[in-house]
Amino acid sequence: MAFEELTSRHAVMWGSAPFENIAHLIEGMHVALVERLAPVAGERWLDLGCGVGDVAFHAARAGATVTGSDLSPTLVETARHRAAEYGLELTLEVADCQNLPYPDASFDVVSSSVGVIFAPDHARVAIELARVCRPGGRVGLTAWRKESGVGAMFGAMAPFMPTPPPGAGSPLQWGDETYVESSLGGAFDLTFEELEIPQTGEDGTGMWTFFRDNFGPSYTLWHSLDTERRAELDTTMEAFFESYRSGDVISVERRYIVATGVRK
Repeated sequence: MAFEELTSRHAVMWGSAPFENIAHLIEGMHVALVERLAPVAGERWLDLGCGVGDVAFHAARAGATVTGSDLSPTLVETARHRAAEYGLELTLEVADCQNLPYPDASFDVVSSSVGVIFAPDHARVAIELARVCRPGGRVGLTAWRKESGVGAMFGAMAPFMPTPPPGAGSPLQWGDETYVESSLGGAFDLTFEELEIPQTGEDGTGMWTFFRDNFGPSYTLWHSLDTERRAELDTTMEAFFESYRSGDVISVERRYIVATGVRK
């Protein structure tokens, strides 16, 4: 499989900060995805890139038999602790969405909310999504629009980030219907919807600091820089959030797509 070194680094990066502290910022997106996939009691449900577990929890509460998997052992362990606190029974385990350990056609539903989009090998992700979903089963993904606040945020951070290896896909590619259709349309009959989940706050410095300290990629990036570059990144990102100010409120528009489909 390509990108082994990058994938190994991602496993550490995503677990480097307490994502559970900021999971609420995308809770509405998770709910929207699960609602559109309409869980049925007893269905075999696989949530990929499950993070700290929220999509998997919603599906389990609806009665599905859920497996949640993520590349990061730390996030999976956090998800297990949260599931125990909520009294939920489901399987949570470490797995790479580019090379899944599950048999062909073993799930009725396969979901991922801004999860698999971060894997570098998009072709392998598409193959695995189709492989593990049974004929007539359902798939559902969410992905950020490139032409949105999240796309702009990643753009602001880009000059400080290392250059990805040749051929590595961008997560923002999955936010384009044409791209998703070209990747998954051969295996799934797809439909698309655009939704928005704004991020609000009162202070650009506080919004950036909160995100920086709790989101694994930004946490890892900041700590990889020397003192001068850290200060430059902080200044850049504080200005980014302040650019969305209107009066006393900052509201970053964050548009995303929900792609759902039925396995052919």
